[in-house]
Amino acid sequence: MTRTASTAAALLTLAAAVAVSAGTPADPIVDSKMTDGEAFNGLDPACPKELRDRQKVVAVTYWGFDGKLHRGQLVVDKELEKDVLAVFEVARAEKFPIRSVVPVSHPRFRKNGKWDDDLSMAANNTSAFNYRAVTGGTTLSKHALGRAIDVNPLINPYVKGKLTLPPGATYDPAARGTLTADHPVTKAFLARGWAWGGNWTSLKDYQHFEKPLPPAK
Repeated sequence: MTRTASTAAALLTLAAAVAVSAGTPADPIVDSKMTDGEAFNGLDPACPKELRDRQKVVAVTYWGFDGKLHRGQLVVDKELEKDVLAVFEVARAEKFPIRSVVPVSHPRFRKNGKWDDDLSMAANNTSAFNYRAVTGGTTLSKHALGRAIDVNPLINPYVKGKLTLPPGATYDPAARGTLTADHPVTKAFLARGWAWGGNWTSLKDYQHFEKPLPPAK
């Protein structure tokens, strides 16, 4: 190798190291690269077209539990894209591990052809848009509007009395990838006007962040 080639290779290695230390993706492992058609395939036909048209597939980069950078996708209301990217930047800077970020429309999260939140949670998958009702109820969830995100659900479970979802999940604030009130990721969401289910009193939904609709004009 010539001195020029050796110097160029060294500079590229240094640039990659600087990019990673700054939280900038450098050849991340791709967990999800769905097209728009794939991301919305199988959507409940009851979902209004105007609501579907508000949803955007957003690419995000994060640290996995394997200590490597990964890239996945969240489907959210297009108004929330900047919030999502800013929060994931904080998560990267904090080396907060996330198992995977794959739209719930993915075939492995389907049951009887329908998007299944239980399968996504059981896989500890982080997801957002899902046209469905709230857990245990009939009213539409904020997920149905693309205005809610569930993060690492297997270690940040939904807890109401003796019910824990996903089944077998345990909330341990000391565990890696767990969200707490004083965690920088939680604070990053709250600073942008989101609510955290871990602050609720009637139940705890540690995985869940949602942003209210803006006031009607």
